[in-house]
Amino acid sequence: MRIKLTSIFVDDQDKALAFYTDVLGFVKANEIPAGEYRWLTVKSPEGGDVELSLEPNANPAAQAFQASLFEQGIPMTAFEVDDIDAEYRRLRSRNVVFTVDPTEAGPVTIAIFADTCGNLIQIYQLNDR
Repeated sequence: MRIKLTSIFVDDQDKALAFYTDVLGFVKANEIPAGEYRWLTVKSPEGGDVELSLEPNANPAAQAFQASLFEQGIPMTAFEVDDIDAEYRRLRSRNVVFTVDPTEAGPVTIAIFADTCGNLIQIYQLNDR
């Protein structure tokens, strides 16, 4: 058993694709029509097999879950980075809004930003690097 695909809910797939590719730097992996939506995935340009599915939050339960996590300041997912300070500066230069600036949290340093699609996303760096 392997993790090859994980997903997050987004309020607009086009906006999400633009943010995750143009701003964060991921690359589009799949875009397959699925009714009024698409099976839309992105992945790291650095390689690896794991894809992130940008799932439409059309289901009221998904909308409520997404909104509740956002209101509580809880990230929907997390991405590891090699240099959190450099990544923080890079994303800030692209007008990404952070809710938590780089902060040490035990064995990691974290930062949290809004993805413009209804989610908070955490980036983290292992402190032993």
